[in-house]
Amino acid sequence: MSISEARARRIAQRIQQDLAQLLRRRAADPRLELVTVTGVEVDRELAFATIYVNAAEAADRQKEILEALRGAAGFLRSQLASEIELRTFPRLRFRWDETPDRSARIDDLLAKLRRDEGEDPA
Repeated sequence: MSISEARARRIAQRIQQDLAQLLRRRAADPRLELVTVTGVEVDRELAFATIYVNAAEAADRQKEILEALRGAAGFLRSQLASEIELRTFPRLRFRWDETPDRSARIDDLLAKLRRDEGEDPA
């Protein structure tokens, strides 16, 4: 069974919204506090949902956060499956989203360049 790209996007968006709420309200693991679901990609066969996460000031906790999510994957999947009606619910894969960290580094570099240009007008 293969679904359209638009349907895959709608399912991914719903998974993202519901998972974010689930993590906010029902996550008992303290390692999952302040985790943000930054994106979800669902393959067209609905076999996997790749979930991208990040957490404020948690780059050094990346490994433990991913371990906690992987440990809770069965629970999270069953909770999501009870909220989102699909014939079969995709298995959850968690990935760390580097985008916010990269954006912060780029902002820091640009700010440094602006300061350096202001100090040395040549």
